[in-house]
Amino acid sequence: MSEVRSRKKLIEVALPLEAINAASAREKSIRHGHPSTLHLWWARRPLASARAVIFAQMVDDPSACPEEFPTEEAQARERERLFRLIEKLVQWENTTNEALLEEARQEIWKSWQRACRDNAHHPRAEELFNPKRLPAFHDPFAGGGALPLEAQRLGLEAYASDLNPVAVLINKAMIEIPPRFANRPPVNPEARAKKALMEREWKGAQGLAEDVRYYGRWMRDEAERRIGHLYPKVKITPEMAQDRPDLKPLVGQELTVIAWIWARTVRSPNPAFAHVEVPLASTFMLSTKPGKEAYVEPVIEGDGYRFTVKVGKPKDPEAAKMGTKLARGANFRCLMSGMPIAADYIYAEARSKRIGTRLMAIVAEGPNGRIYLPPTLEHEMVVLEAKPDWKPDVPMPDNPRWFSPPLYGFTTYGDLFTPRQLVSLTTFADLVGEAMERVRQDALAAGLPDDDTPLREGGTGARAYAEAVGVYLGFAVDKMSDRNSAICGWDSSRDKYPSPRFSTPHPPGP
Repeated sequence: MSEVRSRKKLIEVALPLEAINAASAREKSIRHGHPSTLHLWWARRPLASARAVIFAQMVDDPSACPEEFPTEEAQARERERLFRLIEKLVQWENTTNEALLEEARQEIWKSWQRACRDNAHHPRAEELFNPKRLPAFHDPFAGGGALPLEAQRLGLEAYASDLNPVAVLINKAMIEIPPRFANRPPVNPEARAKKALMEREWKGAQGLAEDVRYYGRWMRDEAERRIGHLYPKVKITPEMAQDRPDLKPLVGQELTVIAWIWARTVRSPNPAFAHVEVPLASTFMLSTKPGKEAYVEPVIEGDGYRFTVKVGKPKDPEAAKMGTKLARGANFRCLMSGMPIAADYIYAEARSKRIGTRLMAIVAEGPNGRIYLPPTLEHEMVVLEAKPDWKPDVPMPDNPRWFSPPLYGFTTYGDLFTPRQLVSLTTFADLVGEAMERVRQDALAAGLPDDDTPLREGGTGARAYAEAVGVYLGFAVDKMSDRNSAICGWDSSRDKYPSPRFSTPHPPGP
């Protein structure tokens, strides 16, 4: 068999690494519209570096084309031109710049057609070196899908696979589903009722995205109707505003709660306070943003305590920052006596199912931003009304060296969620199926074929489209479970729940 003639590629010679690295680093702070926000995945590759690497390994280095660039000076000029193209290509703002992407695709085609000419006499030239068809891109362990996504963006036919079914679904959602339903208008009745909207040009996945938004809003509204009583608003009372000038204009108003901040509790190891469940709080800070500081201040009353919320910088910033924590890991101090609470004691209490929870603060949406409020009895008691019909009882790994929940009495995945969270997540999961049936009926009304071929078998009719919308709605519910869990802590620097950390024994509870 004849050998394949291969020219040296740009990636083998040089790359504008400084520009690629800067664009890759910047991606970490880009959330809106970034594929990484679809679903959490480990070790995601930056889109910028994926795009640059694929382009550079497909395009010939000028030194490998002496017939076009005979001198070193000509080769250097051409290489610099390609570098400038890469530098523009990796910028986030150019992710959907079709003119620039087409320029990059043409460079890939030029190099591919050179390869086809070089191998025109190869015995399998017709099969392997078709000048009218680019070679396909294969990624057998695609993970978060950055590489096959960027290969597709650069004009290559991309094939992705993975052993993990979550990764497979992520790749289908990014690479396979959007092209299947590209350039179609939405099917939801709200959009179809607007003539001007339906007559506009729907490019790419715009119609699909509009339907995901519409049916997602329907799910939210329907969930509020069904379980809204478990998530009451908080009323600003004169008592709350007594020492809080910022609350006085809001007295009598009801605000939407966006977070409940809980602390886990254990019985004090001090015999004098053994009847008191003391908090395991890694911090009392609610917000550390300059000018918007807020913190929890525990008030000891007799042989008990209560929590209040203060705004502004605390008198003892270090104490507020540390909460009741003494050192790394599960090492705390008793709020009542100051006595250390060792990790082994906490583990023993947890395994005996004697760890409790106590509401520390309420975060509400005010007219000018987030407002931090003290806990109320109503909001602490409402969680008891939640009665889930189902709980995931699959056992978790029991190896504390790398998986710590069992140390704290969490033995099944269901233990990671409070009853109210389970009710909420189950409600939304059920609503995905109901939304899919609505999509199917609306798709039929919009003229999509009444084809019962499912999405997994290549369907493009009403059923397949409903399943496609359901994939993205399902991802939304999955993302909810990431933060709507009993192991997700509050990030005071960003005023929101970050992703859960298994190592913490004191995140929000119900």
